[in-house]
Amino acid sequence: MKRRQFSRLITLASGVAISPSTFNLGLRSGINKYEALTPHAAAIVAGGGMGGCAAALALLRNGYSVIMTEETDWIGGQLSSQGVPPDEHQWIETKGAPQSYRDFRSAIRNYYKNHYPLTDEARRRPQLNPGDGAVSRLCHEPMVAVAVLLELLAPYLSNGRLQLLLNHKVRQAATTGDRISAITVQNLISGDLIDLTGEYYIDATELGDLLPLSGTEFVTGAEGVGQTGELHASKTNDPENVQAFTVCFAMDYVKDAQLVIDKPEKYDFWKNHIPPLTPPWSGHLLDLKYSDPKTLKPKELGFHPEGISTGEKLNLWVYRRIINKTNFSAGFYQGDITVVNWPQNDYMLGNLIGDEDQFIQHFEAGKELSLSLFYWLQTEAPRPDGGTGWPGLRLRGDIMGTVDGMAKYPYVRESRRIKALFTVKEEHVGAENRLLVSGEKTAAVFPDSVGIGYYHIDLHPSSGGDNYIDFASLPFQIPLGSLLPQRMLNLIPANKNIGTTHITNGCYRLHPVEWSIGEAAGLLIAYALLKKTSPHSIYSQPEKIDDLQQFIRSQGVETEWDL
Repeated sequence: MKRRQFSRLITLASGVAISPSTFNLGLRSGINKYEALTPHAAAIVAGGGMGGCAAALALLRNGYSVIMTEETDWIGGQLSSQGVPPDEHQWIETKGAPQSYRDFRSAIRNYYKNHYPLTDEARRRPQLNPGDGAVSRLCHEPMVAVAVLLELLAPYLSNGRLQLLLNHKVRQAATTGDRISAITVQNLISGDLIDLTGEYYIDATELGDLLPLSGTEFVTGAEGVGQTGELHASKTNDPENVQAFTVCFAMDYVKDAQLVIDKPEKYDFWKNHIPPLTPPWSGHLLDLKYSDPKTLKPKELGFHPEGISTGEKLNLWVYRRIINKTNFSAGFYQGDITVVNWPQNDYMLGNLIGDEDQFIQHFEAGKELSLSLFYWLQTEAPRPDGGTGWPGLRLRGDIMGTVDGMAKYPYVRESRRIKALFTVKEEHVGAENRLLVSGEKTAAVFPDSVGIGYYHIDLHPSSGGDNYIDFASLPFQIPLGSLLPQRMLNLIPANKNIGTTHITNGCYRLHPVEWSIGEAAGLLIAYALLKKTSPHSIYSQPEKIDDLQQFIRSQGVETEWDL
């Protein structure tokens, strides 16, 4: 591998470099000459997911330069390269997230209204849901999320304030005392290495990659009850006990077609696999039964790829449907398109946190599980008419931007987490634990709040053998102390790597909360640069916290709930 001078802005999937003046939603070809730019910015954002994009936009609109890296060729993280429509709370249309996130959602809807042949009824709908999926008010295609995010970033790409490095992964970090002095990223296509320097470094990677590279103290897995005192904590501490990840895929249905794929190599293993969980799983993983997350009792699911009702059973086809053909002109789509992120393709036999070999091993095994589930649906899934299999199901790799039909990156539910100045525990946000500890029916009030969010505490089955851990939480705040490492002074987390526990990560990990964390990280750094102070200094002085909160509220960030 060779190091080279920093002389590029964007690398597309083809490895072609392009300047922002020719960049149009990542779809145009490259040019032959590039203006050399500096490998230095006010902030280096490692990771182009929801948190990374929100952090970058917050810094950019306040006049600061950013270099953002992303190891796939799509920004957007769990919403795009991981293929997961947004999991959101019931108030999301009007509150409970920064204004910038709601503007982003509106831009998604407008993209469909401006570019797709919607029916008149769908076009008039203020809260258009392209897929009418059951999981979200805004189930849409991953590529549309990418297009809209790139539109938001385009002005800053054009004026040079943003430099976006797709297909680049963080490989090394140099430190001086309690500060990062540089990071090295690798072009995953050419193998070239680039050294990047900034005043601040934001770790928005999906697994907290910058933490071990920089020597930033962190934790992984499940804390024991003796460590956190949480009502639902494990009996013992287990750093390897991490929530399942999922390799999502998209599919549609061509009635009467024969599209059965070759039998996957590991199909027999996955067909006969019973997850080794406590309490026990409902039976075989590849089945339309699963463990009800709240009761852990067996629960029946339905499946019909024409969207036909399955009675009281949830029809998995409509659960994460991203295109409902009836929202579009007659005949424009052959059928609906849905994303498969179900209990049946949660991968529990290991976790992604570790070295690259471990990541690749489990990612590939997760792909094999998802491919086996698809083959099972084509050949053996029970039909309402008493038959088996839906041979007209078709993988839609084009929707995921891949050749193999799988998402570009696994859907990550749990990451490395910083050892923070303040750690959010179940007693702060869990409904039952909060009532026991404080007698309160509302979440803890954090005087250093830099954002808000909500989702129930939702832990999927784990690599340590836990079945679902799923229970009520309360609308919560994001405390500034959870964004500050105990020692490292110029690293700020902006993903699932903030100061939560294994338990509270379960409600701080979803799409709008990740965006809120990223925006808070970006605005914190912008404020520190503006005031010529530091995040840790702000945290130590209540009057500076008040001033920071006024600054972020002026930019559309809610710091407390109004319900």
